[in-house]
Amino acid sequence: MVDKTSQIYKSHRKARLDIWSAGSILIALLILAPLFAVVWIAFFPSENIWKHLLATTLPRYFRNSLILMVTVGLGAGIIGTGTAWLVVMKRFPLRRVLEWALLMPLAIPAYIGAYALVDFLEYAGPVQTWMRGFFGWENSQNYWFPEIRSIWFAALVLTLSLYPYVYLMSRAAFREQSANMIEVSRALGCGPWQSFFRVALPLARPAIAASLAIVMMETLNDFGTVDYFAVQTLTTGIFTVWLQGYNAGGAAQIASVILTLVLVLAVFEKLNRKKRRFHSLSARITPVTPERLRGFRALLASIACLLPFLLGFVLPLGVIGSNAMAHLDTWADPSLWRAAGNTVFLGATAALLVVLGALFMVFGARRSRLRLPRILMPLTAIGYAAPGAVLAIGLLIPLAAFDNALADFVESRLGVDIGLILTGSSAAIIFAYIVRFFAIPQGGIDAALGRVTPSMEMASRSLGRNSWQTLWSVQVPLIRGSVLVAGLLVFVDAVKELPATLILRPFNFDTLATRVYGQASLENLPAAAPAALLVTLTGLLPVILLARAGNRAFRKK
Repeated sequence: MVDKTSQIYKSHRKARLDIWSAGSILIALLILAPLFAVVWIAFFPSENIWKHLLATTLPRYFRNSLILMVTVGLGAGIIGTGTAWLVVMKRFPLRRVLEWALLMPLAIPAYIGAYALVDFLEYAGPVQTWMRGFFGWENSQNYWFPEIRSIWFAALVLTLSLYPYVYLMSRAAFREQSANMIEVSRALGCGPWQSFFRVALPLARPAIAASLAIVMMETLNDFGTVDYFAVQTLTTGIFTVWLQGYNAGGAAQIASVILTLVLVLAVFEKLNRKKRRFHSLSARITPVTPERLRGFRALLASIACLLPFLLGFVLPLGVIGSNAMAHLDTWADPSLWRAAGNTVFLGATAALLVVLGALFMVFGARRSRLRLPRILMPLTAIGYAAPGAVLAIGLLIPLAAFDNALADFVESRLGVDIGLILTGSSAAIIFAYIVRFFAIPQGGIDAALGRVTPSMEMASRSLGRNSWQTLWSVQVPLIRGSVLVAGLLVFVDAVKELPATLILRPFNFDTLATRVYGQASLENLPAAAPAALLVTLTGLLPVILLARAGNRAFRKK
């Protein structure tokens, strides 16, 4: 009845370009503009070095990126899927604690995990120091130790940082499976492993594929980790060609390769979900009763779930925390608190603007009788998949051209040098954050507004309120929780963002992330530790929210 009433209500509205439609289209174009700019610069560079890149560095960048994506995808898939299966289907010691503890590595950016691991395993670190003291070795020539700064250790750090994406989505998929299907497979002679590979895993495959696509996109986006481990990837190639080779066109061409890989991953994930559709034949899903493990099997399950938590969260937090507490004088450094203030300002401003823009766009697209806003709205999510370095190229070059043209015009007319308004301030960074994280509130607000019955809007309009009043007095209070959570997630992601901030920041302008990177690059981990600890503690907020939300949703079922 509500849907029919809503259709009648919409049919009386004329299809015209009103302020909601125009605003939604404008916001979508602003979000998509940097990606279009990257493609344009790549196809029409001022100095074309594409052939030179193909003959020299591009194959190495591409090969290393592909190795990392596949290795991290496999590692995160095995750890995330395996631990999710254990905590849902089995009962063993520490299961209740490990169920949420396995999410904790999400709080630690991969580049911070890299700095901690190297500090722990390097020649002067506690592991090798203990080995030399225990076995009586005098120097590194007396024993063999793997090369830490290599592509394989980079893959290990990224795997431990990103597997929670797979764990989170796999756990939800396993929880939603009916116990009846597992019981039928066991009745037909399948053992535990056969039930897992032939029933549970295929049913969870769409969720696993979606999470693996996210993991590989995040791997492609990473800069701090691979740079610290001296691994040349497509992302580091952008920095090398642009900032060291002074060739923006070549950097844009490398960025276009990254965008192509992102598009391939997105298409693969969509096709995989369309080809794999499963439906429950029962109106009510019977929840799974975890099987109690005993003895050696219980110990193995506990260790399997405990190791990713220890290596991905406890170890880096312990190393960073011990360095931060052992050098308390670094907390008094004024530059640390300036960086913290800059971080809060950028994150809060970006979160506010992103949430307001997403709220306007989603509400406007729903109200609009035009198809274009609804077509453009899903495309704005592409920015979240695009690496920060790619977005930085698409923003900095056009904005710098605009800034210089504006400054020249004002100086020629008024004789006043206004400087670079956008690229010489934090405005460019905020714009990059808006483009990068717009998908977070857009998806959450769209889902939340979809749960609000249209009769609420119609009742408000019948009482004489216009669209703006209806949005702020009716719709926003009803979805306030989703809006606040979306804003918090944007803020936390902005705090951790490194590549875009490194490229777009003005001179002598630091955030916590760039301060960590700068000090760690100088091998000064004690000075980097306070900023790294603040970033980690900030990252714990959404992880706690995810854990609580997941448990509430499961209890409701």
